[in-house]
Amino acid sequence: MKTKQDDFTIFQRKIAVHFFGNALLSVAVVISLYFFLWRERLGDWIVLFLEAAGKMDHEKAFSIYHSVFREYKEIFFAVAIVMIFLILLLLLFRWLTKYFREINTGIGSLLSEDNKKIRLSPEMLPFEDKLNTVKQNLKQQKEATALAERRKDELVMYLAHDIRTPLTSVIGYLSLLKETEMTEKDRKENIQIALDKAYRLNKMVNEFFEITRYHSKQIKLKKQTVDLYYMLVQLRDEFLPAFSIRNNIVSLELDENIKIYADPEKMARVFGNILKNTAAYSYPDTEVTVSAAQQGQYIAIMFKNRCKTIPAENLASLFDKFYRLDEARISDTGGTGLGLAIAKEIVLLHGGTIEAHSEHETVTFTVKLPIP
Repeated sequence: MKTKQDDFTIFQRKIAVHFFGNALLSVAVVISLYFFLWRERLGDWIVLFLEAAGKMDHEKAFSIYHSVFREYKEIFFAVAIVMIFLILLLLLFRWLTKYFREINTGIGSLLSEDNKKIRLSPEMLPFEDKLNTVKQNLKQQKEATALAERRKDELVMYLAHDIRTPLTSVIGYLSLLKETEMTEKDRKENIQIALDKAYRLNKMVNEFFEITRYHSKQIKLKKQTVDLYYMLVQLRDEFLPAFSIRNNIVSLELDENIKIYADPEKMARVFGNILKNTAAYSYPDTEVTVSAAQQGQYIAIMFKNRCKTIPAENLASLFDKFYRLDEARISDTGGTGLGLAIAKEIVLLHGGTIEAHSEHETVTFTVKLPIP
């Protein structure tokens, strides 16, 4: 199979052959013309032409040829050479500009909205491939820009919704404290509620700025070899109260000697956010299993829990900013919707991937980290 480099070489060769062919043709015509003049063959033709065109005898025709053409044959010869080169140069120029016209047409197609593939001459296949690649990239960039614009609008909408809920509560309780007579006990309770809402609002704003820093790569990782099993044991113990509420247990099913190369603080945040999610949505009295294994050049860490099956169209949105399941969004006691989004940004910063799979009332989160 020919490569693009081979195709470009063929195009260069064709131009070179055409150019040198024209040059050789010019030389051949000039040499032929010279021999005609040198052997007087062209002179005989001119005399015959004068006899026929001017209806004159041979002596008179020859006299005109001798006085007009033969005496100035060097000038005629030079003019003929110049004319020949100009004609052949013009033909070569027109042949080359044909390709420029095709390229110009292809560039014009880049600016159009149609989905037609750009077609050029067979010998211009390298340019055709590049123009079509650029056109496809421009189309993808336009679609990505439109998607980013829609996501920005959604982000503003979700941010406004999530901030408004605790802010409204804070204002409401503070207004109540200002305008209503109440006992000291009730006052303290209302102050505590308003303070909790304010803390929630502060946490949300801080997490929003944090995920923005991750996304803009402003966070610097401090990677080191990490004992994965020991880290997961610590996290399991830390989240034991959250899992105990629904009588769930966390089982670790992985080699105790498995290691990962990562920023331990940031990776603990990833696994903690996933465990927090499983604690919130797992069915009561069920087991959450955490396993790990090497898959090619990656270490895959899997968190599996029993819960309501997540529709396929919602799986990709789990890692979007402020995304929460509808029932969680009804109440302002739900999470900020940034936990899994932050986890995704941290994993991407490590050069890994994170994804979710759901079927048969089971959800599995898989984090893959590259092996150094």
